[in-house]
Amino acid sequence: MSSIMNIEGGSALPNGTTNNNNESSSSTSLQLNHNMMKSLVVKYWILLMSAVLSVIGFIGGPLLLRLYFVYGGKRKWIPALLGTAGFPVLLIPISINYLFHRRNSSGSSRKFFISRNLVLTAAVIGLLNGINNFMYAIGLSFLPVSTSAIVYSTYLIFIAFFALLIIRQSFTPYSVNSVVLMTLGSILLGIRQNGDRPPGVTGGQYLLGFLMTIGAAVLLGLINPCTELAFIKAAKSITYSSVLQFQFCNGLSASLFCIVGMIINKDFAAMPREATEFGLGESKYYLVLVMAAVACQMAFLGSVGMMFCSSALASGIFVAMLLPFATVGGAIAYHEKFSGEKGISLAMCLWGFASYFYGSYRDTKKQNTVSQIST
Repeated sequence: MSSIMNIEGGSALPNGTTNNNNESSSSTSLQLNHNMMKSLVVKYWILLMSAVLSVIGFIGGPLLLRLYFVYGGKRKWIPALLGTAGFPVLLIPISINYLFHRRNSSGSSRKFFISRNLVLTAAVIGLLNGINNFMYAIGLSFLPVSTSAIVYSTYLIFIAFFALLIIRQSFTPYSVNSVVLMTLGSILLGIRQNGDRPPGVTGGQYLLGFLMTIGAAVLLGLINPCTELAFIKAAKSITYSSVLQFQFCNGLSASLFCIVGMIINKDFAAMPREATEFGLGESKYYLVLVMAAVACQMAFLGSVGMMFCSSALASGIFVAMLLPFATVGGAIAYHEKFSGEKGISLAMCLWGFASYFYGSYRDTKKQNTVSQIST
């Protein structure tokens, strides 16, 4: 008597009972689907949280760092340090995750911590982050926030280039259109903003600030794909807890690099004097530094969280879309001139982000359709 295949893919026995292997397979399939749905929900929550952190950090961070310079701050290593000085905050979620791991897992705690190779990779990338922060601080000291933010958003084109070179990132017409639009908007701003110099800034300093900001954009464009490659090449699966540990090592390395620079430049000794001369008062001086460090850490963590949930290119496009909003903040907070070029550049960045978002939506819808047909 020939066996008949049931809808689950197992064989039905002559008396109508189901094969034990079929029951086991169905149970396993249901468990896998449940785990996939649970993982998907967690992923979207992390993505949402990372997006919120990015919005606050990448808009508020540049405004707070510029506030330091506007009211009398002259040091470059201090704001460079603020870019990663908030890394100790990560000990809180790392510790909570570790306690949950110890409670719910009978295995060794070694499985919780990232590998030594990943720690070393984070340290090297942290040094690059420290250099990036220093270059960005020099640029921000000579450029208005409204100009610096959009110039810095040129890092998207470098992310696209290095992502293609390092991790073989695939491009769609929508992502290419997004990169081109955002890059052209930034180039337009850089060409037409020579008359946007802050008071007391010479033409040479303005050019230096512009070049340093471009250099920082190049370096950041290299850092993000390298970080994604480190996650891909990791010996064991990367969880969000692993990302937090990686960022802790990254921030520690970058901060130590900037602290050495501060020691050589004698910035620690100069801080009390600079605080007394700060335009908003001594207490506000330290408050601005702390708030800037927190905002930069939020930006730092948000960017890598989005990379963990998607890709370096997707994270870069989202952040590049946010940076021009700092131009609006600069125009409001510091009464910077919001020219027609800045408006056009902002519109092009938003158009580019909308193009990428629509392309991602189409790809996701197509994948879901194919998946439904195959099942």
